[in-house]
Amino acid sequence: MPRTLIRKNPSNFKTLPLFVEATPEGLTYQSVGMPLNFAQTLQRRKPVAVADAERFALELANLGVSVRLTLHWQNRDYWVLVRQRRQDRGDVVLKLISGYVPAHELNIPLHTAIQEIAEECLLETPEGWLGGRFNDTWLPAPYATALHYREALPFRLTPLSGSARPVRCANLQLLERPRAYVHLPTASLQLIYDLRLDVPKEAKNLSLFHVDERLEGDQLVARLDRKRPDLYLMPLQDGQPLAELYTLKKGHLYPAGTRGLYLAESFAKQDGWLVRDERIRWKDWLRQQGLTAPEKATGLSRLRGKAKQLLKKIVPRKAARP
Repeated sequence: MPRTLIRKNPSNFKTLPLFVEATPEGLTYQSVGMPLNFAQTLQRRKPVAVADAERFALELANLGVSVRLTLHWQNRDYWVLVRQRRQDRGDVVLKLISGYVPAHELNIPLHTAIQEIAEECLLETPEGWLGGRFNDTWLPAPYATALHYREALPFRLTPLSGSARPVRCANLQLLERPRAYVHLPTASLQLIYDLRLDVPKEAKNLSLFHVDERLEGDQLVARLDRKRPDLYLMPLQDGQPLAELYTLKKGHLYPAGTRGLYLAESFAKQDGWLVRDERIRWKDWLRQQGLTAPEKATGLSRLRGKAKQLLKKIVPRKAARP
């Protein structure tokens, strides 16, 4: 049974609409108007149109932030994806860790990104849940009243190289150079930070879980469901993704099915500063990346494999010629 970790009043969340100006050299955003609550923000997230993908000025509903998180575990790298049922769009996708940027953090969205990791990506060992550090700063422990966090063995977050094109909040250039795009279907500006999470070697029998807040009545509720970890790992080879997905439970990787799978719009094709799609099929994304999904073993191929193994045991090898 899912365990309730925390309840929040959604009316406490406030964000601000944005005015965005984009050129081929960079993008600048600044707040406009009055603060909006969550429901008001959703009402403003309606499709907008832009004629020129590289040069435009328009007002948007909100600022969102995502993290392309590279998890380093047992000498391998993986991208971290989370499963989310998007209530405002009526679909289910795998997406990057992400969230809305509150009004008081519009000029420091990296802070929001780090908090989202602490809230959405939970690392469990038999001795308790791992805390984390970003450089010299401890990440918050949002569920400390419900879960036991280990004081030792924190995971480490470090920034990776960012986008080539600068993004500014008014006159302030954002550190770590996030990738930016305007998502036309939701009239939102999205920033993606590249971060790396190093799991300490001493953390044995690791399990990963995704926790997300859902609007239930007049409350935002975060629950942990051990039967549906909803956090997936995509392995990397030489920094490039492989066409595979896994869950991690008690130190073991388990293949995840991809039939009918969709990825969120951050994986869709970007044209200049614009993303026009709501989501992209897993198969289409693989094709776009030039990747090939590993072939599944059919019942017949498994039977042939077993027959070959049995034959090797029955038929003795020929003696090597002198």
